[in-house]
Amino acid sequence: MVKNVTCTVCPMGCAIEVTVDGENISVKGNTCKRGEIYAKAEVTCPTRVLTTTMKCESGGIVSVKSRCAIPKDKMFECMKIINSFKAKSGVKIGDTLIENILGTGVDIVAASKEV
Repeated sequence: MVKNVTCTVCPMGCAIEVTVDGENISVKGNTCKRGEIYAKAEVTCPTRVLTTTMKCESGGIVSVKSRCAIPKDKMFECMKIINSFKAKSGVKIGDTLIENILGTGVDIVAASKEV
């Protein structure tokens, strides 16, 4: 299988070709080692930082994000969980609102104050 990806690690945006042959993965087109690491991860287990909003008990909303990247295939499940929660009033930036979402080891944290 051959997959083309655009690296997002730095502003260069290298066009990378990844070839997967069983357990062998080869990468062409990257300018740096970070691009190779990114491309291999993108074809084997893509991850993303999740950013969204959460309702507050007071009726307002707060911007939230995952503390680090989570598996891309868990995004919609994470959104269902986030949408079922309500943050307490007085949320501050960096407060942990949901710990270890879906057993990923990643926390959902406040990225803004309540609005």
